[in-house]
Parts: sequence; structure tokens; C-alpha cells
Amino acid sequence: MLALQSEENLGMVMIFTVVTAAQEKLNEIVDQIKTRREEEKKKNTKEKEAERKLFHGTPVTIENFLSWKTKFDTELLEIKKKWMKEEEQAGKNKLSGKQLFETDHNLDTSDIQFLEDAGNNVEVDESLFQEMDDLALEDNGDDPDYHPADPGSNSD
Repeated sequence: MLALQSEENLGMVMIFTVVTAAQEKLNEIVDQIKTRREEEKKKNTKEKEAERKLFHGTPVTIENFLSWKTKFDTELLEIKKKWMKEEEQAGKNKLSGKQLFETDHNLDTSDIQFLEDAGNNVEVDESLFQEMDDLALEDNGDDPDYHPADPGSNSD
């Protein structure tokens, strides 16, 4: 830009013209920087305002709370009604214990069969019981009058 101004004004007094052109260009650059900064400030202000609104929320007043409470109660009542209908439907389709045993005769022996099958597969680690002899267990099975918690017995 300054080179262009210099070429146009060759042979004349051009210092004032070149300085004026440089000053105009610098003013344009400064204006652009100012506008960018102002736009950034506005953007930051808007972001901060949106963030503050997000965290601030709606102030709770008696009217706001009561309107929310009525909506909440109606929604909760609808959910309970729906749940009760589902329970009622499930109750109609569900058989009682007596009805189950009357319809399926294998139910009375199924637990025994399960226990027998499980009993065959149980493994016992006998090493856990090897030191049982070292324990000082009291033998009270032979004495019917033995009462360790009885304060009247005098074992001294």
C-alpha cells in the first residue's frame, strides 16, 4: 500500500500523502480489532448469561410449587393406576399354590429330586475339619441337669 502511494506520487512532495495513507490503514486495522473484541465480549456475555440462567433456574414460589405439585400428583396417580391394572391382570392370570400343585404333579417331588441331584455333586474339603479335635468343646449331651447359663449352679 505504501509502495503504491510512493509510485503514484513520484516527483512530488509525498511525505504527507504516504503518512496519511499509513495512518488510514492503521486506523482500519485498529477498528477491525476493536470490532472483534466487542463481538467477543458480546458473545462471552451471552454465554455467561445462558450459563447463569441454566444454573439459576426458575425461582420457586408458592404458586409455582403448587402447580408443579398438582401435575406431579396427577402423573403419580396415573402411574399407580397403571400399575394396579397390571397387577390385576397378572393376578387374574396367576395360579394359586393349590392350583399349581393340582395341575402339575411333579411339583411335590421336584425339590426332593433337586436335592438328590445336588447331593451327589457336593464336594467337602475335609482339611477344614482336621483340627476339630484341638477345640475345647464342652460335652453336655450326657448330663440332663447341665445349664451353663444357670446362676444357681456352682462350678467353683
